Amino acid sequence: MSSPDPSSGGDGAAAASKPGRAGHGWDGAADEWLIAQAVSGSKFSGQAFEVLLRRHRDRIYRIALRLTGDPVDAQDVAQDVAVQLWRALAGFTGSSTFSTWLYRIVVNRSLNHRRAQRVPGRRTEVLGEADHPTVRGPEPRVLDAARLDAAGAALSALPAEQRAAVVLCQIEGLSYREAAAIVGVSEAALRSRLERGRRNLVAAMREWT
Repeated sequence: MSSPDPSSGGDGAAAASKPGRAGHGWDGAADEWLIAQAVSGSKFSGQAFEVLLRRHRDRIYRIALRLTGDPVDAQDVAQDVAVQLWRALAGFTGSSTFSTWLYRIVVNRSLNHRRAQRVPGRRTEVLGEADHPTVRGPEPRVLDAARLDAAGAALSALPAEQRAAVVLCQIEGLSYREAAAIVGVSEAALRSRLERGRRNLVAAMREWT
């Protein structure tokens, strides 16, 4: 049976571009096939790379947004990651899943960008506009916005290692194993960072509970 071809526009393309937990089952196999096509030098290489990037683009941006705290910075990071991915893809050895390798780049780029662009008092984006509950009247909206600002400020104030653990596990929903592999520590160390981050967030948000 031949491999699905994302350039054909058939079922293979739809499945290959479908978002999911890359690195697991079909998603991991689809990534591997797209990588092979992207680095093959064939006339379909560029298209395969675009499909590969599209599969992960939303999460790249979300992670960058939660770690940098600014939509413009997050977009800059996402563009930098796309360029680095194109340049470095041929060097991907498969020693980890592609998603682990890619999101490690995103986390490192985001934290480095934040350190370089750090502005005192900047809040971190935790939720997008689409995540806000619909409420009636100005007072609930004001309170909700203030609570969101407080949550963003609390997340932004966390040490980088705790913030990364909270973003990957608590917000993005990755497993301890996945998050630990991305940040390059043991699961025990990741759990410890996450627990400290959660405690600090709870303490910072106590007046809102």
